[in-house]
Amino acid sequence: MTAPIDFYFDFSSPYGYFASTCIDEIAQKYGRYVAWHPILLGAVFKTTGSAPLTSIPIKGEYCWRDFERTAQYHNIDYKRPTHFPLPTQHAARAMLWLQNHHGADIATAFGKAVYRALFAEDINIAEPAEIARIAESLGVDGAAVNEGASSYQIKDQLKAEVDVAMAKGVFGSPFVIIDGEPFWGFDRFDQVEEHLKSRRQTELRAVPDINKEKKPA
Repeated sequence: MTAPIDFYFDFSSPYGYFASTCIDEIAQKYGRYVAWHPILLGAVFKTTGSAPLTSIPIKGEYCWRDFERTAQYHNIDYKRPTHFPLPTQHAARAMLWLQNHHGADIATAFGKAVYRALFAEDINIAEPAEIARIAESLGVDGAAVNEGASSYQIKDQLKAEVDVAMAKGVFGSPFVIIDGEPFWGFDRFDQVEEHLKSRRQTELRAVPDINKEKKPA
């Protein structure tokens, strides 16, 4: 089976939201699938010494402007969230619980819905009630999701996921790894697609042409 595209993101990342709207379509175009990995940038920043873009003097205001411009350029629904910054632990844990108990498809749909809720609908995704509502819109018991997301098992799993991500060199959101090749940022998605195209062409060239007529001995 073709190796997945590993997609690392924090639900508080606007550029991660933009990436979430197209990463699956890009993958499918080149015969791949996406493994979605929610992480916590707060934990990563403790190691890297970095900080959220919008909290950095001077740079922060530019970033808010760039979020709007990027959304317009790519025709992505976007509304500056009033609930920001905000904690994303519960949403990330809920997604992991859904992956464990309802599979990747439901979990991915949930991830996209959470991102849209924050960055297109201005919903406070830090509220468990909103997480339950999003889960229920996908036909999943919201109370069960919140209970699962609050379990020690899922809390430990998320911590482990973040540790594994950093061990692989992940330091921001969105962060994509394709066959060991890392790409950081939504502005690298043209390179992501070019890399996938190149890999796909290499794979196709390696497949023997069974229809080619054999030359006579």
